[in-house]
Amino acid sequence: MLRRVAFIILGALLFISCSSEYNHKLKISATTWIGYTPLFYAKEMGWLEPLNIKLLNVSSLSENMYLYKAGNSDAYVGTQYEYNILSKEDSTLIPVMLFDKSHGGDVIMSNRTLDELTNSSDKIDVYLEMDSINYTLLEDFIKKSGINEERINYINEDQATISTLKSIISDKPTIVVTYSPYDAEIQKKGFIKIASTKDKFDLLVVDAMFTTKKVLSEHRGQFEGLKKAVDRAVVELHKNPREFYEKVKPYILEIKYDEFRESLENIIWINESMSQKLKDRIKKEDFPIEDLI
Repeated sequence: MLRRVAFIILGALLFISCSSEYNHKLKISATTWIGYTPLFYAKEMGWLEPLNIKLLNVSSLSENMYLYKAGNSDAYVGTQYEYNILSKEDSTLIPVMLFDKSHGGDVIMSNRTLDELTNSSDKIDVYLEMDSINYTLLEDFIKKSGINEERINYINEDQATISTLKSIISDKPTIVVTYSPYDAEIQKKGFIKIASTKDKFDLLVVDAMFTTKKVLSEHRGQFEGLKKAVDRAVVELHKNPREFYEKVKPYILEIKYDEFRESLENIIWINESMSQKLKDRIKKEDFPIEDLI
């Protein structure tokens, strides 16, 4: 009898604990990067509602970071660049979920060929998000191409703005540092890809979800539920990409289905498994993976 009562009390305590956790709406901010589309698919399918998770859609990586920093979201998605910035201010910040590895999704585009840029002394207008992986990508590109940094005129804008700017259509040498799916819009303006994370760079660009150890501990059930939803979304993407595309279309600009499929070729999903080689490379980047769900 005592054992039965004990089980009833334990069950009640667990129920109260779970209810308490799910009573808090977990707010997660995400950009329209192609690797985060499983989150938007899960939202459209109604999988986030039972988990009491609200997905906040933002237009830039830096905005995403500042939103989290201001306390307006409980977790955010981004690259190791944004993680390295915020982890200096909060050592308890950790990656809790991996999405993908960029494999051509982060690109340098220009209205000039690489040879034309390197064989000229003209100033170059460069559009990018300064407080993001864009800047690291540009630094690496400048170093490898041998372009004098004094020629660079930095123009800091978010990707949504850059993709609609008329000023980038210019006779002046111009570079845009961008990523999928925004590169499709830039290409329509006459720009060509001159470098990407598929070639030219030694950079590792990994996309993940970040939060603090405290938030993970207090809301592990919600994060675990979200991880299952993301994994399920990736499976659905492989099974029926057209249906997936129709669900996430409102979040990825006005890119066409074939452009969407092409952009998927520029990432490698690592949400479920990683090679030992990639694990070793990630560790070299001082990117902790011990707390991954």
